[in-house]
Amino acid sequence: MTYTVYDDVITIKFIQEACKVLDKCVSMDAILKLFGEYFFKFCKMSGYDWMLRTLGGNLVEFIENLDALHSYLALSYQEMNAPSFCVEKGADGKILLHYYSDRSGLCHIVPGIIEAVAKDFFDIDVTMDILNINEEEERTRKKEHVVFLVVQKMHREMRWVKPGRSQEGQDVQRDQDALEAAFFRMKEKYLSVSLHPTKKSCWDIVRSIVMFGKGHLVDTFEAVYPERLWIEEKMFCNAFPFHIVFDESLRVKQAGVNIQKYVPGLQTRKIRLDECFSIIHPQVTFNIFSICKFINSQFVLKTRRMMPEAWKTKPALKLRGQMIWMESMRCMIYMCSPKLHSLQELEERKMHLSDIAPLDTTRDLILLNQQRLAEMELSNQLERKMEELRVLSKHLAIEKKKTETLLYAVLPEHVANQLKEGKKVNAGEFKTCTILFSDVVTFTNICAACQPIQIVNMLNSMYSRFDRLTSVHDVYKVETIGDAYMVVGGIPVPVGSHAQSIANFALGMRISASKVENPVTGEPIQIRVGIHTGPVLAGVVGDKMPQYCLFGDTVNTASRMESHGLPDKVNVSPTVRALENQGFEIMERGEIEAKGKGKMTTYFLIRNLKATEDEIMGRPNNPLDHKEASAQGHQENKTVAVMRYADSQQPSPNSEAEAPEESTPEESQAAGQDSVEGAEEQRPSHQTKTRPFQNDHVPSGFCALL
Repeated sequence: MTYTVYDDVITIKFIQEACKVLDKCVSMDAILKLFGEYFFKFCKMSGYDWMLRTLGGNLVEFIENLDALHSYLALSYQEMNAPSFCVEKGADGKILLHYYSDRSGLCHIVPGIIEAVAKDFFDIDVTMDILNINEEEERTRKKEHVVFLVVQKMHREMRWVKPGRSQEGQDVQRDQDALEAAFFRMKEKYLSVSLHPTKKSCWDIVRSIVMFGKGHLVDTFEAVYPERLWIEEKMFCNAFPFHIVFDESLRVKQAGVNIQKYVPGLQTRKIRLDECFSIIHPQVTFNIFSICKFINSQFVLKTRRMMPEAWKTKPALKLRGQMIWMESMRCMIYMCSPKLHSLQELEERKMHLSDIAPLDTTRDLILLNQQRLAEMELSNQLERKMEELRVLSKHLAIEKKKTETLLYAVLPEHVANQLKEGKKVNAGEFKTCTILFSDVVTFTNICAACQPIQIVNMLNSMYSRFDRLTSVHDVYKVETIGDAYMVVGGIPVPVGSHAQSIANFALGMRISASKVENPVTGEPIQIRVGIHTGPVLAGVVGDKMPQYCLFGDTVNTASRMESHGLPDKVNVSPTVRALENQGFEIMERGEIEAKGKGKMTTYFLIRNLKATEDEIMGRPNNPLDHKEASAQGHQENKTVAVMRYADSQQPSPNSEAEAPEESTPEESQAAGQDSVEGAEEQRPSHQTKTRPFQNDHVPSGFCALL
C-alpha cells in the first residue's frame, strides 16, 4: 500500500488517456464509476472489509457514517481530503444524497462505490443519477455540491427481457420506461426550482414527484418515545458535562457544567457560539445553514479565548462531537467531549479524568493511548538498542575480520581454526614439500654502518614485496628471523606443483630485491636463495604465541643451500633438478662442501622459460606497454644468460672463501633486535609506515612482530 498523495490533475489525465486508448468508446464518467467499484474492492482487500461491514445496518446508515470513518482515517492518512455526505430521507424510503467535495470532477466515482456497497453488503441493487451539480462558496474554497437520486431496483426489473417473452416481460419494460420518463420530468422540474439558502423546503417539489421502488434502503423499525422527557435540566447538564445548545442565530441557550467551567461565562452572557469557538473540521462557514449541510460530519471546535486572564497561557481546548438538529425547538445541540490524546495534554489544560463523564469513552481512549505511548517508547528504546547492537555487530565483524587476517598471516587457516575452537593440533607428516631460505648478503656489515631505523625500513620494504609474492604463487611463509626469510610449498595444503611454485617465487624474490636499495651504498641489495625438496614433519609449537614449525633433515638441507649460495643466485639441491624438465633453465654449479652434509652437487636456477617477468611478479598485463615490456624483458634475459655463462666458464675454486661474510640466522636476529632497540627513540612515524601493495593480502611478518 502506498501513502503517496497524487494530485487530482494526474487522475483526470489518467482517465483521459484511458478514454483515448479505448477510442472514446467509454466515457470518462463510466471509467470513473468503474474506478469507484474497483476502489471499494481494493479497500476490502486492504483490510477494511470488517470495518466497512459494521458501519451501518442499512445503506442509509452506511452513508451517514462515512464522514465519521473519514475522520478516523484522517489520523493515519493526514493528507486525505475526504468528501462529505448528507442524506435526505422521505417517509416512503425516498433518498436524496448530497455530496460535497473540494475536489471537482470526481463525483462520478460515488455511484460506483455506493452501488457496489449496496450489492455486496445489503444485497440490494440501486441506481444513482445526478439531479444537479453546482458550486457553493464555503470558508476555505468553493465546494462542489452534487445531488444524487438513489433508486432501488425492483427484482423483476433486473431480469433480462428477450423478444417474444410473456406479457410479464413487456410489463416490466413498460414500467422501466415509465420510471425513466418520470425521472427526466422530475429532473427538469428540479432544475427550474430557484434555490435560496434561507428556504428550508426547496426539495419539497422534488419529493412530491420522485417515485422510489419499494425495497430496504432504510430500516422499517419504529421507536417508541415517551410523552415527556423524564430527566431534570440540572441532571442532564451534569450527565452530559460537554454539550452546547444554540439556536439558528448561534445564540447559546444551554451548556454542560464542565464546558462552562473551562469556558466561563458561556451561558450567562448569552453570547454567540462563533465568538467563543471556531470550526476546525469540517472547513465550512460558521452558520446554521453550513452546519446543516454537513450534519453527518464530525465537528471539531476550538476555543477562541480562555478566561480568566491566567488561563490564556494554556493551550486551546478542542471539542469533538456530533451536531443534532432539533426541529421542534429550532435549535442545534452539539454533543461533544474534549479532544485529548494523552495524560500530558490533559494536564496541560489543567483538566482531570473526573471532568469527563464516566460514560464518555474519551477517558478510556486517553488511558489506552497513554499505555500505547508507553509501549511505543519501550519499542523505540528496543529499536535503538537493536540498532546499536547492529552497529556493534558490524564493527565486531570488521574487527574479527582484521583479527582473523592477522591470525591467518601467522598460522595456517585450518590450524588457526582448530586453535580458536580449543582443539589440539596434531603434528602432521608431509612426504614431500619444497623449502626455500634466503638472506641478505653482507647484512652484518650493513647493520654496522647504518642507523637502526634504516635497517627496519629496508627489511620492511623487502619483506612486503616478498609477502605479496606468497599470495601470487600460493606458498606459505613460515617465519622471518632478522634477514632470513623462510617459505614452503606443499604445506599446509599438499599440492603437486610445490617445486614449480617455490622456483617461481625464488625468481620473483630476486627481481623484488633489485628494487630495494642498500642504505649504505645506495645500490640494490643482493640476496642468496637456497631450495631443497623432501619430507618434513609440521606442527604447532608453544601455547603463548604459538608458531607453525617444520622439522626434519629437509629444513637443514635447504638452509645449507642458502648459506652456501652466491649473491643473486638461486642455489638448488639435486632433488630440485627435476624442474629442468618442466620449463626451467637449470645450470650445474658443481660440488660443494656442505656443513654436516659432506660433498653435494648443487645447481643454479636461471629462469622460467615458459613465463614472463610480469607473470612471475603477478603484474596485470597492460596492452599499451606489452611490446615495450617484452622487449625489455628479452634484453634482460640475454644479459643474464651471458653473465652466468661466463661464470660457468671460469669457476672459482675458492668461491666460498671469497664470498662476502655470511650471517647466520642467530646473528641476524641479534643484530636486528639491537637495531630496533637502538632506534626506539629516534624513529619518526612517517618512516615506519609500511607501503601496501595492490594485491598484498598477507601483512609482513616483520611488521606484525613490531
